[in-house]
Amino acid sequence: IEEDINKETRGDVIMEGDKYLLNILGVTRLFDGNTLYTISPEDEEVTISSENSEDESTITPSKMLSFYEDGYTYSLDIIQNVKGRKIQYIKLVPIDSNSEIKHVLLGIDSKTKHIYNLIEIGTNKTKTVLTVNSFKTNEPLSKTLFTFDVSKYSDYYINKLD
Repeated sequence: IEEDINKETRGDVIMEGDKYLLNILGVTRLFDGNTLYTISPEDEEVTISSENSEDESTITPSKMLSFYEDGYTYSLDIIQNVKGRKIQYIKLVPIDSNSEIKHVLLGIDSKTKHIYNLIEIGTNKTKTVLTVNSFKTNEPLSKTLFTFDVSKYSDYYINKLD
């Protein structure tokens, strides 16, 4: 039995270098360059882990712009018109034959050269689509945006993984 799961989720991310603040599925992920803080208001829990505890194949917001540089063979794929924009797809196939990823389609806006979307097809036929709805550069950011303030979470369970 093949399940047809189609779920759309919206989120937002702010990045500066390798640092990021990602809000998706009601969870906030804050990475300050060394430590990842996963904040779940629903569970009233903060999980703290070092960057290297994440699987190397995990595509993080900062890796989304460069993950394909290593470990993939790539070729030009179709060009699609999406809402009046010309999107050139690049097909990326993992070099690792044991990868859970069958292939990735990276959609690039031909005019702006920004990533429009990323479509990941798993070996189990799972399809994950990340679409960039808004892309702003050189925005002024608060100096404390990527700083975890433990005092804001005094009622939360703090789970340190390493």
